[in-house]
Amino acid sequence: MRRAIYPGSFDPVTNGHLDVIERARKLFDEVVVAVAHNDEKQPLFSLEQRLDLLRETAGRIENVRIAKFSGLLVEFARAQNAGAVIRGLRAVSDFEFEFQMALMNRNLNAAVETIFLMPKEEYTYLSSRIVKEIARLGGNVSSFVPGCVAKALTGKFRQ
Repeated sequence: MRRAIYPGSFDPVTNGHLDVIERARKLFDEVVVAVAHNDEKQPLFSLEQRLDLLRETAGRIENVRIAKFSGLLVEFARAQNAGAVIRGLRAVSDFEFEFQMALMNRNLNAAVETIFLMPKEEYTYLSSRIVKEIARLGGNVSSFVPGCVAKALTGKFRQ
């Protein structure tokens, strides 16, 4: 089975993430969307909330599985018997960081390849950080995220 890992914080999942997942599932038998747990970061949504939002959106896509992980990505990939890591590239500014990470991951485990996928053009400007900022300022994010995510963002910022 050709399995790939699509890792991220997904805080929150956006339509751009979902587009990359759709592209990846056409290339692999299974895509594991891996939600990172990082004690160093203070996400807006808890790990369980991020997993729930992904289950409600991407979890309904055929050949997609939602999982959580912490630690080294290449170790998680090995444990999942995945031969590839999917990374989304929106702009040239993403490339430098992603390129460094891909080379480090290759150094740690040469059996895991990194595949870069670009989302549709209308999502190239989209990021979770920008979506959160728009929602925090009371803007409408419904065209950037699935409905359940827009509702969850509204709930977070009305508190």
